[in-house]
Amino acid sequence: MSEASAMTPELSKYDRLIAAAQDETPAVTIVAHPCDETSLRGALEAAELGLIAPVLVGPQAKIRTVAAEHGLDLGGREIVDVPHSHAAAAKAVALIREGRGELLMKGSLHTDELMKEVAASATGLRTDRRISHVFIMDVPGHAETLFITDAAINIFPDLEAKRDIVQNAIDLWVTIGLGEPRVAILSAVETVTTKIPSTIEAAALCKMADRGQITGGLLDGPLAFDNAIDPEAARIKGIVSPVAGRAQILVVPDLEAGNMLAKNLTFLSHADAAGIVLGARVPIVLTSRADSVRTRLASCAVASLYAARRRAAQVPAV
Repeated sequence: MSEASAMTPELSKYDRLIAAAQDETPAVTIVAHPCDETSLRGALEAAELGLIAPVLVGPQAKIRTVAAEHGLDLGGREIVDVPHSHAAAAKAVALIREGRGELLMKGSLHTDELMKEVAASATGLRTDRRISHVFIMDVPGHAETLFITDAAINIFPDLEAKRDIVQNAIDLWVTIGLGEPRVAILSAVETVTTKIPSTIEAAALCKMADRGQITGGLLDGPLAFDNAIDPEAARIKGIVSPVAGRAQILVVPDLEAGNMLAKNLTFLSHADAAGIVLGARVPIVLTSRADSVRTRLASCAVASLYAARRRAAQVPAV
């Protein structure tokens, strides 16, 4: 290593994503009900870094009060005045439908309240693709970014839903410039058995990829978690594939398993877990009040980068 490179700290996985997003035009982002310090600060800090161009939707007086109380500079940001959180969710979705924004961002309202408006059949943002969530994990000591899906939206997805969950994650990985992903369909074991239905679905998903029903990534499964991410564990089990031991996207059997996996990595391995929702007309940034500033910025960066690359490729909503 040269003296110059030794003195230059290596960018983290999130830092690289944020830097890439800053090279793009900030995506106009409709922020639904940013009426507490955390959600308003997150949107404004992302704007200051050139990641998004926020339009704030909520009770104007409350937004201005929160900004004043916490020393936040609204800087002339557009505020669309509505009376309460439900109206903010409905108006935010309506603005996206009108073509006013490229991203939707959750503020200080319940996820269910926002997603109900997103999923509405007549007035929402549904497409032919199932809506799903992807955690973008920065795990200390692990060389690559990890995607975990779906750990937030689909509780017990069937095979057709899992096909969309996998395709959404692959599309995100490819579109933001990370290359061709290695996708592990997780279960408890690496063999196919009727005693564990998720192993059968994993095998079916891999065959669907062989037949072109899933495209853009390399799939293998079923794989247990250790066989998916640890090369030595895969070697001991005699699993030979481009994915085993080197997976980049981890597809979990159901929301319970995914939620526990993501939180395990977050609280025991001190990983950061950014996240966005895909499969709607636009990417949706679903932040949590517990998210760090860095995690919020990473979520905005990934969503904005995805929107910018789709814009450049003129990819329509699916």
